[in-house]
Amino acid sequence: MLWGPSEPRSGRLAVWGNALLAGAVSPDDAVLAIVGDDAVHRVEGLPDEAGPVGLTLALGRLRALGVTGWRVALPVPGHPLGLSGPPEFNKRALEAEEAVVGYGAGYGLVPEVYEAGSGPGAADLHVEVLWHCLPVREAPPADVPSLGEAERELAEALRDATEVLSRLDVAASGPVAEAAIDAYRARVEEGGPSGPGPAPGYPPRAVRVLELARRVGLLVSVAYENGHGGAVSAAEMAARGEALRPVERVARRARVAAYNAYVEERERGV
Repeated sequence: MLWGPSEPRSGRLAVWGNALLAGAVSPDDAVLAIVGDDAVHRVEGLPDEAGPVGLTLALGRLRALGVTGWRVALPVPGHPLGLSGPPEFNKRALEAEEAVVGYGAGYGLVPEVYEAGSGPGAADLHVEVLWHCLPVREAPPADVPSLGEAERELAEALRDATEVLSRLDVAASGPVAEAAIDAYRARVEEGGPSGPGPAPGYPPRAVRVLELARRVGLLVSVAYENGHGGAVSAAEMAARGEALRPVERVARRARVAAYNAYVEERERGV
């Protein structure tokens, strides 16, 4: 998964779902923020429901079933980040490369995204999301760092990635990356689609970690997408991938740590 300025839908659901559980936002405001630019979100597989239901009803039902918080999982092959089982849930989450995991009750949600309309580029094209509700194992999530650990890792990753990409003569280590990051910041300031943003009550340190993770992720995306730079041989391209893989891993771990900060603070009694 290449990390750009857009955020996973699971991140939006966790951030605003937790704000809703804390009583910091209304159900309508939470659902509006979660849905974003999509046309509609529905949830299927809820206990005692024969078919899909709206997101507002689903979040209320899951709260009644005992969910008191939401964590995020962002797994990729070989790295089940944020997952705790069982295998069926892990398989679906890995296929989607994201999921939310309930805290307080054994339920999780995995998104399935559909494009509806006349065809690619059509004026009536819109996105619909169906969240699959599945049982999850209530256990510590895999490989999720603390916020402090994530922040330290990100600072090192940003420095190391810039150094390695500069050595490989990849354009993304210089002005091209800075221009992309400046454009991203402009979208944030204008209220554009940059991600979930800090919902009411979201821990300030988590906001800082998430923003740094976005910056590191954007650097990786630009490095992959901005042509070959000076890395023209297969060996040099392999070296670029080798340099970026651990950076991608750090950025994903940090995002999960930031999204999960609400639940982690509750566990510590903060």
